[in-house]
Amino acid sequence: MRNWIHNFASVSLVCGWLAATGAAAADIKILNVSYDVTREFYSEFNTNFAAVWKEKTGDTLTINQSHGGSSKQAQSVVNGLEADVVTMNQPLDVDILFSAARLIPKNWASRLPNHSVPYNSTIVFVVRKGNPKQIKNWDDLIQTNVSVVIPNPKTSGNGRYSYLGAWGYALKKSGGDEKAAREFVGKLFANVPVLDTGGRGATITFVNNGIGDVLLTFENEAASIQKNFTDGALEVVVPSTSILAENPVAWVDRNVERHHTEAVSRAYLEFLYSDAGQELAAKYFFRPKNQKALAKFPDRFPPLELFTVNEIAGGWQKAQEPHFSDGGIFDQIYTSKK
Repeated sequence: MRNWIHNFASVSLVCGWLAATGAAAADIKILNVSYDVTREFYSEFNTNFAAVWKEKTGDTLTINQSHGGSSKQAQSVVNGLEADVVTMNQPLDVDILFSAARLIPKNWASRLPNHSVPYNSTIVFVVRKGNPKQIKNWDDLIQTNVSVVIPNPKTSGNGRYSYLGAWGYALKKSGGDEKAAREFVGKLFANVPVLDTGGRGATITFVNNGIGDVLLTFENEAASIQKNFTDGALEVVVPSTSILAENPVAWVDRNVERHHTEAVSRAYLEFLYSDAGQELAAKYFFRPKNQKALAKFPDRFPPLELFTVNEIAGGWQKAQEPHFSDGGIFDQIYTSKK
């Protein structure tokens, strides 16, 4: 945290000096390419940061947003969408900016605190009023009379975390038996009627279109859904255990160099680690890294056992190939149900 304070203070001092010496204020634009259930959070965050930047530099900052399935968004940046920053929900969707296009350095994760992860989330369940199917834990999702809505793990980090949450639960329950885990996940996806490309699409399918008995989604999206249904039409169920969803961020070196936006893009991401940024993350039900911010919301984040992708699959790189590559376990499972 001290490094962040030092870095942001340095940027602020330089910008303040430029303003004081008569440098003309500028109109600046940056693009944040993010996954699809961060819209509301970044809408408020952008307003707050733009005000801070205006006060420090005199510059008018416009922050544009792009949202969609995390993996699909990452591929769009590889294909030419000129993001200044990316704020994704899994490291693979930042790694690809290096491996496929050399837009960022290989060591991008070391440039910000906590391996460039300012906040976390997890996968929870959203059910209909009264929880008519009595869904309380992962085992309940594989009952033959339960319809489950999950976004596509091939295009959505939300879907990938849901898949690995189920895999990890079954793996731990069976004492590490991968055959049992595969069978469990197969039964779960046999109950999935449609695969949307991203988490917000899955929300629309469940909430607006009335499809499914339970929606698997990130904790922040579940809270947003519940907030919009104050009559209790939808309820959130927190399972006994779930997967830790780490949300990495990075500035896109090649693009910010071309746009001359490196200073503001870096400061934008560093602001996520500030007390104000962390408290705003908690307000939108992202689990902040800052314990002081977390303490301000004592009843917001129910305790549950969280396991990591590293624990159940050896990390994202090792999970990607066997599970989510073309012809991998997910494809085999989902094809067999048809």
